[in-house]
This record gives sequence, C-alpha cells and structure tokens, in this order.
Amino acid sequence: MTTINILLNSKTIIFFLGIGYLLTFILISAYSRDVIRALPVRTFFLGKCLQSCSWFLVVLRGDIPDFLTISVANSLMFIGASLESISLLRLRNEWRGGFRHLYRLSVLLSIVGFQLVVLIHSKEDMRIAYSSLIMAVLLAPLYRLIKGPSPLMKIIGYIYLFVVASNLIRGATALFTDIPASFYTPGIYQLFYLVMSYILTILSIMGFLLLWKEKTNQELIHYASYDDLTGALNRRTFMSRAQSFLIRCARKKEAVSYLLFDIDNFKDINDKYGHHVGDLVLKDVTKRIGQQLDENDLFVRYGGDEFGILLPGKDESASSELAERIKKMLETAPSNLPVAYTISIGVLTIVPDPHTQLESMYTKCDQALYAAKRNGRNSIFRSLTS
Repeated sequence: MTTINILLNSKTIIFFLGIGYLLTFILISAYSRDVIRALPVRTFFLGKCLQSCSWFLVVLRGDIPDFLTISVANSLMFIGASLESISLLRLRNEWRGGFRHLYRLSVLLSIVGFQLVVLIHSKEDMRIAYSSLIMAVLLAPLYRLIKGPSPLMKIIGYIYLFVVASNLIRGATALFTDIPASFYTPGIYQLFYLVMSYILTILSIMGFLLLWKEKTNQELIHYASYDDLTGALNRRTFMSRAQSFLIRCARKKEAVSYLLFDIDNFKDINDKYGHHVGDLVLKDVTKRIGQQLDENDLFVRYGGDEFGILLPGKDESASSELAERIKKMLETAPSNLPVAYTISIGVLTIVPDPHTQLESMYTKCDQALYAAKRNGRNSIFRSLTS
C-alpha cells in the first residue's frame, strides 16, 4: 500500500512539474506585448514550453509508445534546457562569438548521442546517466551568473550550479550504484529528486522574471541618465553628480577644473554633409575624448554640439595638459569620417567653497569658450576669473 502511494505521489509531482513550467506562460503573459517580443523572453518562453511537453510525455509513460516518452521527451528536454541557458546568457550579454556555434553543436550532438544510446545500449541506467550528464553540460555555462553585478544574479547562478551538481549526482548514482534513479521507481530518492525539481523549476521561472525586470530597470536608469546619441551624461544627471563633487572638493580644499567645448563650424558640417554625418561627428568626438578621461571625470552633452567636462581634483596644470592633448589628438588622429573637424575649448580652474555653484562655473567657462572662438577657433582659452 505504501509503494502505491509513493508511486501515485510521484506521478502527481511529475504532472505538477509540467504545470509549473506552464506557469511561465501565465507569468510572462502578464507583461506587455513589447516585453514578450524581446528575444531573451521569447527564448526562455519557448524553452519552458518544450520542457513542459517533455514532462507531460514522461507522465504518459506506459500509455503511449516508448519512442515518445524516451527519445522525444529527452530531446525536448535537451532543447528546452539549452534555450533556457541561452536566454539567461543573453541577459548577461555573453551569447556571442564562437561560443554560440560551439554550444549549438553540443546540443545537436547531445540529441544524436542520446538516440545512439537508445539504439545501441538502451538500458535505463545508461539513459539516465547520459541524459543527466547532458543536462549538466547544457546548464553549466550559467555558472557565469555567479560573476554577475547584482546579488540577485549571483543567487540565480548558485541555484543553477546546484541544478548542475544534482544532475551529475543523479547520473553517477544511476551508473555506479544500485540505488534506483528512475522517475518511475518508487522510493524516497525518487520523491526527493522530483520535489527538488519542482522547487527549482518555480525558482528558475521567478528568477528569470526578476532578472529581466532588473535588466529593464537598469536600462531605464541608463536612458534617464545618459544622452541616447553619444552616451555622455545628460544635463540633469551631470548637474546632480557635479554638485556632489564640488561639495566634496570644497571639504578637502581640492582644485576642480571645468572644460566647456563645442565643434567648430558644426552647422556647416550639417548643411554640407547632412545631419547623419553630423551625428557621426558627435559620436566620434564623444568616443575619442572619453578615452582620454579618468574614471571620476564627468562628461556631459548639454545639447547640440556643446559638451562639458568636470575634472575633480585636477589643477590648472593638469587641466591645461588634458585640453592640449585633446586638441592635438583631434587634429592628428586618423578618422573614418568623411569630414575633419576641430573643437574650441574654454577652461576654468577653481578651489570651490561650500557655496560654489556649477551654474556660475558654466557662465565663466562659456565666456572663455567664446574667447577661444574669437581667437580663430581650434584653440583653448583659460578663464582668469576664479
């Protein structure tokens, strides 16, 4: 009587595993259509769908042909697990390069290998050992989540690492011991493995949705803080961060330098070559100057072709050296653009006090910039007012 109850409970758990995967559809469907169209979400969605089909086929073992419950079910599970891995790797921006081709090939070889095991040596223990090893291999790349930037991603990474270890243990158990590792053999081991599979299924679904929400929030913060064309800080974020630096430098009595520049004859570039080339110039100058800055330097696009750079802790000598380096770099470095360009720079250095405001620094630096323009452009002028 106890054996029958264990078997029935196990069948129920397998069935609810399939239901657990189907919950993905409901949870993801709660998002907007734009989110559903996102490639990582669609990939995860399809992966869980295939795994659901696999579990339902497992439930039907004995009522339908073994070809469906063994060959087809395991193949669907392999493909579903690989899609789950791919979706999470896309969230980490690590689904690229030669790794993609190697991973796809490994999925194909895994399916072919399983069919060969079924044809040549179709013993249940051998099938369990092989499929468990393949599941561990397909999910193993997700260990990279442990190195992720957020605590949530690290936790999800450890969950998948546990799944990989569980599959390896199950495979070794089937291959080297007499302990039954089959889903269909009643026992405590069977129930434990199925219950853990159910819990991990729910955790993986919740984890993916939380990671996707976290990524979306990070992107929203980025778009709210940075100029979408050049990648420089936008004015609002720059003002907030710059004021914090001014307060800190005032407390430490450190110098702060401020560079304000724009592109010489930028309107002529737009009129002659078109706004597309003008945009390329803006992106080019941002990229090239950004490579000259230190980690704490703040780079802002005010609008149009006007940019500013706040240099906390840099005195007159350091800021003048940077301005000259930028000017020469733009004059001499080769560019793939159809037009050459130069910039004019206004420079200001002060030792701020607790009442120093960035707006006043901007006004003085703007006057220096116009002086640089009057000097014939492609020049640097330092404000003498502190």
